[in-house]
Amino acid sequence: MTPLPLPPGIRSRIIPRVNGLSMHVLEAGEAGRPCLLLLHGFPELAFSWRHVMPRLAAAGYHVVAPDQRGYGRTTGWTAEYDAPLAPFTMLNFVRDALALVEALGLARVHAVIGHDYGSPVAAWCALVRPDIFPRVALMSSPFAGPPSRMPAPQEDVHAAMAALTPPRKHYQWYYATRPAAADMNNPPQGLHAFLRAYYHHKSADWAGNTPHPLKGWTATELAKMPDYYIMPLRATMPEAVDPFMPSQAEIAANTWLPERDLAVYVAEYTRTGFQGGLQSYRCNTGGANAAELTLFSGRRIEVPALFISGAADWGTFQFPGAFTRMQDVACADFRGAHLVPGAGHWVQQEQPQRTAELLIGFLQS
Repeated sequence: MTPLPLPPGIRSRIIPRVNGLSMHVLEAGEAGRPCLLLLHGFPELAFSWRHVMPRLAAAGYHVVAPDQRGYGRTTGWTAEYDAPLAPFTMLNFVRDALALVEALGLARVHAVIGHDYGSPVAAWCALVRPDIFPRVALMSSPFAGPPSRMPAPQEDVHAAMAALTPPRKHYQWYYATRPAAADMNNPPQGLHAFLRAYYHHKSADWAGNTPHPLKGWTATELAKMPDYYIMPLRATMPEAVDPFMPSQAEIAANTWLPERDLAVYVAEYTRTGFQGGLQSYRCNTGGANAAELTLFSGRRIEVPALFISGAADWGTFQFPGAFTRMQDVACADFRGAHLVPGAGHWVQQEQPQRTAELLIGFLQS
C-alpha cells in the first residue's frame, strides 16, 4: 500500500496473530521503554494520533497505536451487515488489546489511552484487566460504568424525537441501520467533501459547538445537540453535515487536518468502507454488548483514571449524567477532567500539545 505521510519518528508495521488479526500499528519511541497503547475511535485510524505520538515518545515512552478491528490496514476481519457481530463486541476489543500486548512481548503496558469509541474500549481494558492496564486515560467519551442488571424503564425517546418539530433521530441508532454504510461509502458530495464537513462540524472550528450538560435522556434535551448527534429524521449522515461544509478559506487555514492528512482518511475509507466501524455501534444499540457487560454490574475502574475532552466537544455530555457519574461513581481513583480550550471532538488532533502535556503529567504523577 502507499506509505502513510507520517511525521518523523513514527514508523509503521504489521503484527500477525493478534486475536485472529494481522494488526497494523504505528509506533514511536524505543521498545523497552514504558509502553503506551493508544486506541482510536470512529471514523478515525491509528493515524489520528500522529500529532501526539512524537511528543509522548520524547517524554520517554514507547507509543503504540493500532488500527482497531474494522479499520484501516488491519486485516482478518469481515464486516458485512449480515455477518456475525460477536467479533465486534466490547469484550472482543479488549481481547484484541490483550493479544496485542502479548504480541509485543510485554506483560503489561504503562497505560491505555482511548479516544471516542476507543475510550470505552480503554475503560473496559482497565476494568477487566487492571494488572495489564494499570492506568487509563479516557478522551471525549466519558465512562459511566457497567450497565445495570436491572435498568430503570425509560420513555421511547426515539419515538419522541421523531415526533418533534422538526423530527429528529439519534445518530447511533442510524449508524446501526442497514443503509448507513452505503450512505457514507458513496456520499453525493464525494467522500473527501463528506469527511471534510464531518470533521469540521464536530471541531472547535465550527462556532456552533457550545456544549453543556443536558438534564436527562429525553427527546427535548437530546434535540439541543447539533445535527451530527441528533440528526434530521429523513437525513443520511452525509446530508446532515453537508450544510456545514467549511469555506475554502477555512480549509486553507486548518493546520490540524490539512488536505494531505485528510486524504489519508479518504483513501483508507475508500478501500475499507465504513461498516467495520459501524458494527460496534450495532453491538451497543442492539444489546449485544449489554448482554455480556452486565456481568460486571457494580464494578468500578480501580486504577488511576484521567479524562480529556475538547471544551467545544458535545461528546462530553451526549449521554446525560455520564460525565458526572464517571468522576463520582465509575472511577475509584479519578485524577481529573480537563476540557481543553480550542478543541472540539478531535482533541488529540486539534490541540496535540496540550493533550500531550496533560497525558504526560498524568503518566508521571
